[in-house]
Amino acid sequence: MNNPLLANSTLPLFSKIRPEHIEPAIDQLLANARAVVERQLQANTTYTWDNLVEPIETAEDQLNKAWSPVSHLNSVVNSDALRDAYNACLPKLSEYSTEMGQNEQLFNAYRMIAASDVHTLKGTSTVLDTAQQKVIQNALRDFKLSGIDLDAEKKQRYKEISLELSGLASKYEENLMDATNAWSKLISDEQELAGLPPTALAQARQTAANQDQDGWLITLQFPSYLAVMTYADNRELRREHYEAFATRASDRGPHAGCWDNSEIMERTLALRHEKARLLGFDNYAELSLAAKMAEKPEDVMAFLEDLADKSWRQARRDLAELRDFAARHYGVNDLEAWDMSYFSEKMRQHHYQLSQEEVKAYFPVTRVLPGLFAVVERLYGLQISEQAEFDTWHPDVRFFQIHDKTGELRGRFYIDLYARPKKRGGAWMDDCVGRRKINDNIQVPVAYLTCNFTPPTARDGGSAATGLEPVLPTARDGGSAATGQEPVPPAGDEPALLTHDEVTTLFHEFGHGLHHMLTQVNYLGVSGINGVEWDAVELPSQFMENWCWEKDALALMSGHYQTGEVLPDALFEKMLAAKNFQAGMIMLRQLEFSLFDFRIHLDYDPAKGGRIYEILEQVRKQVAVVKPPKFNRFAHSFSHIFAGGYAAGYYSYKWAEVLSSDAFSLFEEKGIFDPETGHAFLTHILEKGGSENAMELFVNFRGRKPTIDALLRHSGIAA
Repeated sequence: MNNPLLANSTLPLFSKIRPEHIEPAIDQLLANARAVVERQLQANTTYTWDNLVEPIETAEDQLNKAWSPVSHLNSVVNSDALRDAYNACLPKLSEYSTEMGQNEQLFNAYRMIAASDVHTLKGTSTVLDTAQQKVIQNALRDFKLSGIDLDAEKKQRYKEISLELSGLASKYEENLMDATNAWSKLISDEQELAGLPPTALAQARQTAANQDQDGWLITLQFPSYLAVMTYADNRELRREHYEAFATRASDRGPHAGCWDNSEIMERTLALRHEKARLLGFDNYAELSLAAKMAEKPEDVMAFLEDLADKSWRQARRDLAELRDFAARHYGVNDLEAWDMSYFSEKMRQHHYQLSQEEVKAYFPVTRVLPGLFAVVERLYGLQISEQAEFDTWHPDVRFFQIHDKTGELRGRFYIDLYARPKKRGGAWMDDCVGRRKINDNIQVPVAYLTCNFTPPTARDGGSAATGLEPVLPTARDGGSAATGQEPVPPAGDEPALLTHDEVTTLFHEFGHGLHHMLTQVNYLGVSGINGVEWDAVELPSQFMENWCWEKDALALMSGHYQTGEVLPDALFEKMLAAKNFQAGMIMLRQLEFSLFDFRIHLDYDPAKGGRIYEILEQVRKQVAVVKPPKFNRFAHSFSHIFAGGYAAGYYSYKWAEVLSSDAFSLFEEKGIFDPETGHAFLTHILEKGGSENAMELFVNFRGRKPTIDALLRHSGIAA
């Protein structure tokens, strides 16, 4: 069989990949990687970078370049056959990872390299450079975290735990996707949707037409859900929609017991705790911090609780003002969870005369994308150009390349902006190809940039707004909960219109992409996003969001979709005035997520079980000013921590935001397009990847350690 996953191609051959190609390719590449490790260990007695580390890196790079498109396709064009092939490979990959991490001969070989002062590299005696030393240090740490010091029985148990956890995470995400897909509501009377803007109505009508139905179809995809929660005058419709969304994949709601993640969550927490104890940690929170900037759980808890203390009083004021507004203007005295977004939007419009629909008209994707590129080009002296001919998984996808001012090709990326059927929800960046040096050539890094923006309909697109259950911040390898029956790709002559939140999301993900693509590190283990401490990985992404609030940058990315007029000053001033609207409530909501995640791992007791909603309730009593109804099953769709990489690490968003806010404050001092400051961020942060500790890199850029002041100022929280 001619297998495209085994082809010696620079880029994946997406259009040729079939489910039946996947398992044979992964089997062959795993066998090859094992053979390389065995051969290099047996052929040498003195181990060096080029007779051990480099050959293994080459074999594992081949494996990664086959698995990356498989994993990506599973997220963007999911099917039963693809899902089955993907899941069949997960245990094999987990087994290989554990096997390598527990290979004592390999561990001793790495220790030999670490202990040597001089190493043979390409026939020349030289000391390993900083990046190579970091690769070795990380590897030795990961051996420890894979159970290299355990006895045979405990090693086997570690392997079993890792294998089961891999399957549980996949099943959790599948349940969430299936549960999200299962619910929809057909509206035959347009009056039931009173309050929805024309764009949202057009999307609902088109979604119904795509299902061969007459009327308006609302679903649990975010644009549909948030449009109803934010704009629908029908309170009962909001309640029904909220309940369906808040109970996905759980024991409550319209599909109670179907695709229920309850047992998966309990089992996941139990296994994580057992793994941590096997490795000598008191709990999984301690294990999680072994590869992060934060040194101990007490530091994380103090950080989160301090932020909560600083935000609490303002959040209480935010809620009191909202309650007073709803009572005085609408006669509603008992605000429920499904009322929060609706009356918040009414209050925003009342106080600031700001309409999200009006703002959206100035952000057609045809202006936003070139504007994003223009910002990056001015900051870092780059040139971004589109490539017309490339292999793809969907007609929506576009492909670009980045050159620096010397003409060197620095990176390439796919961009897939629109929601559609069989595509996981949220937004994320992931690596397709990593940078490394092969002989005398550089393997150019390639990234996937994936979003789920509402595409244009035959009119001008749908609507997405922020609600009580916001889209959780997205990660380079994850996203928020999977969406339901997504609308079709762009169909009209007019461009997709983005909310300002969506513009910010695009900048966020491109920040991750730049971190991956602009690296100058030539060793795969620490190039780009690889090897970066997890609580620092959001620094470049959250950093990029700041330009979405700068007038000079907005002039590059805005233009009315009908007239081309740049965002007017008056509208910009309204946006700035409303930027930190309900900032206290928003901050506490994110801290609630972070504290909940950390505590269910820190306080886990095998005798008592996960106590998931008991602990969540404790956290809410501590920090939440808005209490959701008892039927809310938020944890059942918290895929960041149960199916992503953020277990006992969701705090990383706020931790990294301290870094990103402080980093941007230097641009506020010097000028947002100051070339010298841009070059410093490029060379000290983006180009270094994971080759040095994140704090060292930050200090090299900023000249000092970070402070929380800029975060509080940017968030509108009094210090």
